[in-house]
Amino acid sequence: MAGVCLAGWWLYGNLVDNLTRTRIPTDFNFLTQPTGFAIPENFGFDPDLPIWRMVLIGVQNTFLAGLVGVLLASIVGLVVGIARLSSNWLVAKLAQVFVEGFRNTPPLVVIVFFSFAVFSFGPLPVFPEALDLKLPGSDSNWLVLSKSRIGIPSLSAERHEGLFWLLVVCGVVAAAGVWVWRSRRHVRTGEPHHRVLWSLGLLVVVALVAFVALGGPYDWSWPARSENGRRLISGFGTSAAYLSLTLALALYTASHIAEVVRASILAVPKGQSEAAGALALSPFQRYRHVILPQGLRIAVPPTINQYLNLVKNTSLGTVVGYADVTNLTRTSIGNANPAPQSIAVLMGVYLVFSLVISLLLNIYNRTVQLQER
Repeated sequence: MAGVCLAGWWLYGNLVDNLTRTRIPTDFNFLTQPTGFAIPENFGFDPDLPIWRMVLIGVQNTFLAGLVGVLLASIVGLVVGIARLSSNWLVAKLAQVFVEGFRNTPPLVVIVFFSFAVFSFGPLPVFPEALDLKLPGSDSNWLVLSKSRIGIPSLSAERHEGLFWLLVVCGVVAAAGVWVWRSRRHVRTGEPHHRVLWSLGLLVVVALVAFVALGGPYDWSWPARSENGRRLISGFGTSAAYLSLTLALALYTASHIAEVVRASILAVPKGQSEAAGALALSPFQRYRHVILPQGLRIAVPPTINQYLNLVKNTSLGTVVGYADVTNLTRTSIGNANPAPQSIAVLMGVYLVFSLVISLLLNIYNRTVQLQER
């Protein structure tokens, strides 16, 4: 520990001496300076805004790519992992091809493939000639397809949206209370808890009542292009760079999660499945109530590492021009802002992401582990 501290102190002193000698600032005051450049696909960003605002937008973009990627990777990984153990030869082989294909390909290559093969040189038209898919019997678009941007419907705030979300949070708290109540009742009486249906039903009822009582705080915003056809003026627009990055990382990570799921299922004693079969449980019921709950205890720790890798791999979006925090930081350094401090901020962002993910999933991991008595 003393050696590490001395090495860190020497490296810090060496850095400060070199920065001072080359007249590069050693503080973080540059974060309040104007950004000086526009952010792709973020038309509301003013280049005169300070750099710390740019960093927040980069964090937001990284969060969106990581969150959607984690959700897709979890779903696809679970399905493919179970499919690898299927008794159907074709299903098992297709799952194996998926796993071996993505798992043995560098994620950077997968990202570039999606960017060029699917979007840049794919069959979709350029944005000024985008394909508008309209709702039947309506002039509104439900989808706008192009090589560079894709527009989908979104919700636009109308009135009382703050109060609506406050009531939804109250509904979440009430749903959590119902979850605990149903769980304790199941332990005490042995009756089916149905806690998911009770909790989710209560949350849906609260949200619907709040929505109607407040007169509709949100309304649909359908994707539409401007008169010159150069930008989306409504709906929610996603860039090809975002889709390439998110889909590539989701499928790449899903191939690893699938192997984790397969190994976790195989680690469950075979007698558990045989006992479930003796009770006349269907294959779905065996997985739902017997195999997956036990395999989950084994799968959570290695899955945490896959989630961390996915979030950190979002930095590879630089190669396709996605405006994540790494790409924006590199551009900021290229505008003569101090590199050591900028990289320090970037490292801090990824450190916070990793620590928060580890904290939340480790808390969840402790809740699903067996408690020895």
